[in-house]
Amino acid sequence: MIGNIVAAFQSFAAPVPNAPTIGTATTTGSTTATVTFTPAGSGPAATNFFITSTPSGGSGSSATSPISVIGLTASTSYTFTVTASNAAGNSSPSASSNSITTQSATPLVVDYLVVAGGGGGGWQYGGAGGAGGLRCTVGATGGGGTLETALTLSASTNYSLIIGGGGAGGTSGNGTNGVDSTFATITSTGGGYGGTDNTAGNGGGSGGSAGLPVSNGTTYSGAGGTANQGYAGGSSFRDTTHFTTGGGGGSGSVGQNSASATLNDGGAGGSGVATTISGSNLAYAGGGGGHAWITGTGGAGQAGGGNGGATNNYAATNATANSGSGGGGGTAGTPSNNGGNGGSGTIILKYPNSYSATFSGGVTQSTSTSGSYKISIVTAAGSSDTVSWA
Repeated sequence: MIGNIVAAFQSFAAPVPNAPTIGTATTTGSTTATVTFTPAGSGPAATNFFITSTPSGGSGSSATSPISVIGLTASTSYTFTVTASNAAGNSSPSASSNSITTQSATPLVVDYLVVAGGGGGGWQYGGAGGAGGLRCTVGATGGGGTLETALTLSASTNYSLIIGGGGAGGTSGNGTNGVDSTFATITSTGGGYGGTDNTAGNGGGSGGSAGLPVSNGTTYSGAGGTANQGYAGGSSFRDTTHFTTGGGGGSGSVGQNSASATLNDGGAGGSGVATTISGSNLAYAGGGGGHAWITGTGGAGQAGGGNGGATNNYAATNATANSGSGGGGGTAGTPSNNGGNGGSGTIILKYPNSYSATFSGGVTQSTSTSGSYKISIVTAAGSSDTVSWA
């Protein structure tokens, strides 16, 4: 009799819910994840949902989607199922989710070199272009500033990447400034252009030098650089024996004044800054060389900067791509009186090799491993391009 009563009661008890439909699992840290789901569209209502991880260890529950999962192990692959429950008991588990891998327990600390595009040299009797601003966390930074501090970033987060182009050399006037480069919160300023005949240069990450003064005995000062990124351009001078312009400012020193150059030689560009962040000791962001007069030699560009031209001798040269260096100052005659183009910038990122970087859009980069670090050298990235780590 009692058994019949129990059986009858059980037959009228509320049944358990139907199984939910699994959604998407996403890693959110080294020990955490989130899982989305959809409750069953029919059958008894569920009052709660809980997670089972494979391998075991993760847990989490919620009355609504998504569910936050805790207790996972760093750098481990997991799948998940969701089970619904009510007062009658638990449903069958859902199908398994996609596989995720939790983040590394190692902090994502990123060293960087961010170099902007160099300025273009001025047209005939032109001043030299200044180097792009340089900001760095390894070895030294630009403008004689205090070495910068590496960034501690979050995995699975997009950070902006922009490689600034070099400024164009002047073809009938001043050159143009280089373009800024950006990584995350770090922006380096484009290099200043070189002026043309009787025209001042422009400030930037490093400053460009002025064009040739119109009157004998006149000095034009070079334009200034940006604090903690680069230096000023050298001054340009004219008398009966000197018809020369100064070198563009570099990230490592001021451009050479033309009056201090030998005889009729143009001023040399300011030096670049050397860093080992790439795994090799390389210098970036040197100034372009100033224009020389007839028998003189154009100023030497530094760290890939363009050389200055000399009248009836040789043309100004362009800076090397991805050096962030300034273009040479233009000559006053054959073979060309155009200023040299500035070099495009670059970004180098150094981070723990337990992480992998993902680059979006049109980024051009190469990544290598050196000891316990990976090094990504970025040579092209536009305004909407990003990098993230997992």
